Amino acid sequence: MIDPNSTSVFASEELETWAALATVLEWLPPALDSALGDAHGLTHFEYGILFALDDAPDGVLRMSTLAGYANSSLSRLSRAASRLEGRGWVQRSQDPSDGRSTLATLTGKGSEIVRRATPTHTQTVKDLILNPLTSAQKHQLRDISLRIQRAIREKEGWQPDTTDRRETS
Repeated sequence: MIDPNSTSVFASEELETWAALATVLEWLPPALDSALGDAHGLTHFEYGILFALDDAPDGVLRMSTLAGYANSSLSRLSRAASRLEGRGWVQRSQDPSDGRSTLATLTGKGSEIVRRATPTHTQTVKDLILNPLTSAQKHQLRDISLRIQRAIREKEGWQPDTTDRRETS
């Protein structure tokens, strides 16, 4: 619990570390959006939805599951799904096994846009994040990121099924 009367301040090294991370957190989303937007008319958030559906069995997920993967409210996800649906990339329907839930299904056109956008996304991530790091730093970044994730929330975030995927680039 945070003590509102605390006079604790960051040590110099802590402030430098936090400032570096905070800057990355601010700069990275627009950089990812820019690359996908320029090439494919997608935001990174929209690409993430399409990618998660493409990775799902039969290209189908409950909207609530997608919202959890995206750390998104259902209303934000619904607005994005409406845009994707308008482009013919996603189709929403009532879950036949639970009428209270909505399913999102990747369409053939949606699968095609994921196939075309994935190399752009992969290259952008490599250029901005992975290529500037040594192999050891990549392992450290993964370990550090997982530690921060666990400090924020015990529940694990989305993990891709890497057994079937071939690296694209």
